Amino acid sequence: MHRKHWIIAFFFIAGMYACNKEAANYFTGFQKPLDFPEPVYHFATNQVTKEGFELGRKLFYETMLSNDNSTSCGSCHIQTSAFTHHGHSLSHGIADRLGTRNSPPIMNLAWNTSFMWDGGVVDLDLQPIAPITNHVEMDATMADVLNKLRASLAYPALFNKAYGSTAITTSNFLKALSQFMVMCISSHSKYDSVKQHIGSVSFNAEEQRGYTLFQQKCSSCHKEPLFTDYSFRNNGLVPSSIDDQGRYLITQSDDDKYKFKVPSLRNLEFTAPYMHDGRFLTLDAVFDHYSMQVQDMPTLDPLFRQNGFRGIPISSEQRMAMSAFLNTLNDRSFLLDKRFSEQ
Repeated sequence: MHRKHWIIAFFFIAGMYACNKEAANYFTGFQKPLDFPEPVYHFATNQVTKEGFELGRKLFYETMLSNDNSTSCGSCHIQTSAFTHHGHSLSHGIADRLGTRNSPPIMNLAWNTSFMWDGGVVDLDLQPIAPITNHVEMDATMADVLNKLRASLAYPALFNKAYGSTAITTSNFLKALSQFMVMCISSHSKYDSVKQHIGSVSFNAEEQRGYTLFQQKCSSCHKEPLFTDYSFRNNGLVPSSIDDQGRYLITQSDDDKYKFKVPSLRNLEFTAPYMHDGRFLTLDAVFDHYSMQVQDMPTLDPLFRQNGFRGIPISSEQRMAMSAFLNTLNDRSFLLDKRFSEQ
């Protein structure tokens, strides 16, 4: 073989080796971040595999999941907005129908004990059924969705690759979506680097002051490192015109009226607007609410009635410091991770 051909062959083989190595290292399965607690998702019944994850990702962005083939899960959960519906106070579904709540982010779901703002679903494997069958969101039926997937050219082979059978069942369909969603882990913010002592990363003086204030004023509900305790609380919001009563709609207990799930504070820079109905467009508006606008209600959380003050006393200087700390929870790598993007 001529020297030129040897060189070409060498680089071809080297390139193939590099590509194969990259492909092999691309999928590492579910890995718990160092400082995170043990996940609560039932991996024993749905272990994440490369094939299952890739199927779930394709399904997440599949518009056939909606009645008119126009809307996917990814339509209302946009990666560059930490999988929220950026720019909408209330999420819009099929045919631009207006919902009643703001889309919550899809991140760190393996640690969630319930789903939706009212906790109406308690198993991630069942969660997709709610938006798929909701008249406002995707307005489909599970039977129709599965039949469309069965009739497609691609999906029987993809299900066979993931599950060893071309049969497309409700169970495997939902488990594949879960495999994608549990992999959407946000754990590479500046906060994470500081807490894990990565390199020489540290909080600056303003961030450290904000962190101290956060621990004093917010950490009862927004527990580290996930920055939520997954509880349901009434934080004193004036009921909206539609009078969404939150957790009460699920439990029918008067004690749960106007209680909503405590959201995570991770990636706040990208998840506006805030609250269950997206009523606050900025973080400043959120601070205004907690410091001056908390309403007195029968189910108001006791944490907002302390020392004769309703709400959380926060000065202008404290607000600036706490904002600086909250910005350390932003994880841009999560928003740009190609594993989670539409392929």
